[in-house]
Amino acid sequence: MTEGRSCPLAYRYQPAALCADPVPVAEDVIYVIGGLYGNPFALDEIENMALAEERQGRSVKLVFNGDFNWFNASDELFRDINCRVLSHTAILGNVDYELATPNSGAGCGCAYPEFVSQDVVERSNEIMSRLQKTAGSHPDIQQQLAALPRYQCLMFGGLKVLVLHGDPESLAGWGLAHESFAAGNEHRLEEWFRESGADVMVSTHTCLPVLWSGLVQGRLCAVANNGSSGMGNLSGDARGLITRISRTASTLGPVEGLVSVAGLHLDLMPVNYNVSAWVEQFDQLWPAGSSAAISYRQRLLEGASLSPSDLVFPLSP
Repeated sequence: MTEGRSCPLAYRYQPAALCADPVPVAEDVIYVIGGLYGNPFALDEIENMALAEERQGRSVKLVFNGDFNWFNASDELFRDINCRVLSHTAILGNVDYELATPNSGAGCGCAYPEFVSQDVVERSNEIMSRLQKTAGSHPDIQQQLAALPRYQCLMFGGLKVLVLHGDPESLAGWGLAHESFAAGNEHRLEEWFRESGADVMVSTHTCLPVLWSGLVQGRLCAVANNGSSGMGNLSGDARGLITRISRTASTLGPVEGLVSVAGLHLDLMPVNYNVSAWVEQFDQLWPAGSSAAISYRQRLLEGASLSPSDLVFPLSP
């Protein structure tokens, strides 16, 4: 196994098993929060967004679909992020898995594809090594992380909403990445919908957002990948994104594109957190020249390369 490039066998699962036992959701709205990356200010804002919904009479369920850890490499921040997240529904990301149950040779567990440079891979492995040392001082949290599932299917509005970190074959899979949709790999996606029985798949892991809808055996299905809730996803935009799922459209202002599936609305919602406060804390944890600063600081300030119109992929013919 090449560290950071290949994923452990424990990350793998069968698509047919993913929706075997769906969990009913009673709330009016689901927030699926991926890639928080240890950002407490983004978490503050997400909680405020949920409170705003509740003031308008809509109950909200928070679901964290992995990698809520990453930059939180201090004892205080590590405990704060995990205690807050683990009070809600959560599944594992590769980062959280490697903090709870490190795999020899897995490195960061990201399973980076070939188009990601080796420098990025090595820096991610270095970040993971430091964060594992922090996690080792908190065995109670490691135990809680180890007990989390790798995926969860929710029954919401009569539809099966499959919450993943990576894709329907692997915790660290890139099959629901923006790059995969841009390359036109929809035939594989249709197989996953048929095998799993899911109506909606919600993912993260690959750091760039996606909204897709298409017909699978005559039924409309959808995918939402929020990119990252804890750092910017769009060009010149430092806000994070979460996936909002509800029977009613959001009144809080989605960033772009609304996908509707059999009465459910899927939005990518901006997380307008205090960027200056987070960058100040980030710089203390990861000073100039550190692996995280080199890989991520510019993105924290400026976002990624996409425009809003790049997020939505058209309905399959």
